[in-house]
Amino acid sequence: MILDREHIAETYKQIQDEITKGLEILDGKATFDEEIWQREGGGGGRTRIIQQGSVIEKGGVNFSAVHGKLPETIKKAFGVDEDDFFATGVSIVIHPQNPWVPIIHMNIRYFELNENMRWFGGGIDLTPHYVIEEDARFFHQMMKNVCDKHDPKFYTQFKTWADQYFYIKHRQETRGIGGIFYDKLTKEKTGHSELELFNFSCDLGRTFVPTYTELANRNRDKKFSDREKQWQLLRRGRYVEFNLVYDSGTRFGLETNGRIESILMSLPAQANWAYDFKPESGSLEENTLNLLKKDINWAL
Repeated sequence: MILDREHIAETYKQIQDEITKGLEILDGKATFDEEIWQREGGGGGRTRIIQQGSVIEKGGVNFSAVHGKLPETIKKAFGVDEDDFFATGVSIVIHPQNPWVPIIHMNIRYFELNENMRWFGGGIDLTPHYVIEEDARFFHQMMKNVCDKHDPKFYTQFKTWADQYFYIKHRQETRGIGGIFYDKLTKEKTGHSELELFNFSCDLGRTFVPTYTELANRNRDKKFSDREKQWQLLRRGRYVEFNLVYDSGTRFGLETNGRIESILMSLPAQANWAYDFKPESGSLEENTLNLLKKDINWAL
């Protein structure tokens, strides 16, 4: 099989369809609104947004396939002279209604500059407002399962990568409990063919719905007070800080003249910031902060 950009993009579009259908079934109330857009520099995408559902307060499942000229800043970052690029992928962020249901993010993507510079990137990570250790172990086991199917080294490598990447340096805490993250995977770096790396990215994408459905259904009916809701808004604030300060996908989208509404769909509808907030000693909030650390072995 010859793996080309058109096949990759078409398969990612199918995965977007599968995920939006699965999330609508999970929510049971809200449905996705779709906007088809074109990028001025070349290509376009499908932005799908779901809001005010029974489970999902705000979420997006976006597909894009764009091409054009790389700006000088990106060329310098990549260390290349050529500037004709192609990039396609699916990006997801879900912000739930209930504070006991976690935020989740997924991205699978393919980038091509020339025959010698083509790579895959992506990952899934979980950001609970309250860390529930049983749920954390389940989530990481699901990530390990999909990694082990393709390479027994992947989970450890990509979990470490996620711990390093999703770290809010100015807060000295991780954004959540991590997951897996990888970037610029090539045959030379991994020993796996492009087709094998593509198949891994597709399997990862198709792990999203069963993983999040299980986590959401475990917690969607739990009662919560204003205290838990206010904590949820504070944790969303941390999520915003990471995405606007550190996230490479946000920077790439902005610097390549991406569609602003699609890029910033990752931000929640509401978030709070409190001055010098300190959780009560022995509280669930303090316990969560104590678990926002690198290198915790969550897998069973």
